[in-house]
Amino acid sequence: MSAIRAAYLERTRSSAGLYKKATNLMPGGTSRQASYWAPYPLTIKRGAGPHFWDLDGHEYLDLINNYTAMVHGHAYPPIVEATRKQISDGTGWAAANEPQNRLAELIVDRVPAIEQVRFTNSGSEAGVLAFTIARIVTGRSKLLMARWGYHGSALEFGVGFFGKEGPLTHLATYNDPADFVTVLGEHGDDIAAVFLEPVLGASGIICGEPDFLHEARAAAHKVGALFVLDEVLTLRFAVGGCQGAIGIEPDLTMLGKIIGGGFPVGAVGGRAELLQIFNPSDMKIFHTGTFNGNPVTMVAGEVSLRELTAKRIEQMDQLRGLLQAGLGRAANKHGLPLSINHYGSCLNLYFSEAVPQSSSVREDGELIEKFHLACMNHGLFIAPRGMIALSTVITEKDIAGAVERADMAMCDVAAEMGNNNVRKG
Repeated sequence: MSAIRAAYLERTRSSAGLYKKATNLMPGGTSRQASYWAPYPLTIKRGAGPHFWDLDGHEYLDLINNYTAMVHGHAYPPIVEATRKQISDGTGWAAANEPQNRLAELIVDRVPAIEQVRFTNSGSEAGVLAFTIARIVTGRSKLLMARWGYHGSALEFGVGFFGKEGPLTHLATYNDPADFVTVLGEHGDDIAAVFLEPVLGASGIICGEPDFLHEARAAAHKVGALFVLDEVLTLRFAVGGCQGAIGIEPDLTMLGKIIGGGFPVGAVGGRAELLQIFNPSDMKIFHTGTFNGNPVTMVAGEVSLRELTAKRIEQMDQLRGLLQAGLGRAANKHGLPLSINHYGSCLNLYFSEAVPQSSSVREDGELIEKFHLACMNHGLFIAPRGMIALSTVITEKDIAGAVERADMAMCDVAAEMGNNNVRKG
């Protein structure tokens, strides 16, 4: 057995025991694919700031922060205080609440293209809602997205994430405006909307070229389709999201993650005329949800957005640079090939001489799997695919500690691979 795997099994016996029970209760022992890895995932007991602890009492420096959602780390005191107060006043009712107004106003003020907003309970729901709006407004039934893009787990988007087309889904190549123009030219009469991320998140932190995004928007509008920008992840990169930074105005914007302050959330924002299809006085489609605009989520999101200032965004970017440089030195020290994609406070690691087109088609599967387990053995928590997302509460000292732990993990990986020409791997 791999020494790295054996060490993981030895130190996480409580997680192993709970996972075994979970497999009898849930398919595969989980309700979330992204939180599973072989041989079994950790079970986390509690978190505070940039750290959390598992059932066996081991401490971890969290470098993924629930896939970017916990932008202020765990149990952030201002969010804890605000939600505790709201919980004591009630957690939900079938009527309006003040926090929903305040969060909506914050979003409208921050994001240039958003005039009105409609809340959901996840980014996936936001994707479904945006597609619904586009279909109702245009009278068309299909969408166009980037191959290996990610807009949630709905079937129409899920096939595209795996690089396949579906009955309602056309694909084109990211950062290739000519390919989008071609597909729209062939199928434009059927396409209700073009969905794009300004930075591909799940596919490896691949930055969209501004010219590409502008040209894709123009091509969508030329055939009468809506242009939807998915900022569920990327709102963390600038006060007004990537759209504000690059000066592009989508028809609709998908939001999620950080606007919930650690609670389930999603939203679609855009021009008021598009969102009027939900107006009860002239309703074109019925859309509701027991927990849409939930007051606890709304107060947490309000704090999260207010606290995510331009200064703190810049500080996270700077710390990401320090981490990236340290990881590069560690890999070179141990003779491991390492390529890194990055944007803002996020990055993605590849143990290869060059980054692939997508994390879905990478060739370093054995190395990244070993490194992921080795990191956890040394108290460093990253995504199994090598993605890292920093938080506002991480410090330069934490970054130094992360580099030290990653160095030890890389040492374990190099030793296990026998260091035999691993740069060819």
